[in-house]
Amino acid sequence: METTAREFKQRSSQILAAAAHGETTTVTKNGTAVARVVPVTDDDIPPYPTDPMGALALPDLGLPDLSDDEIEDALRGRGTGS
Repeated sequence: METTAREFKQRSSQILAAAAHGETTTVTKNGTAVARVVPVTDDDIPPYPTDPMGALALPDLGLPDLSDDEIEDALRGRGTGS
């Protein structure tokens, strides 16, 4: 299926529903294809979390453990400097 950018804006719900049923839609602007709405398959979804809140391995920088209050004091220039 092909649609113009204006039609996509007006009919996005129907176009997304068509994608959910397996249909691919090409969106054109001034007669030139600019985007494609394609169905997502189970193969497209990675088997692991990709959000930024996943487990992170941070390097040990040898910095002291500070409480929230100590960090706030340091950021306000009232830190002890130790």
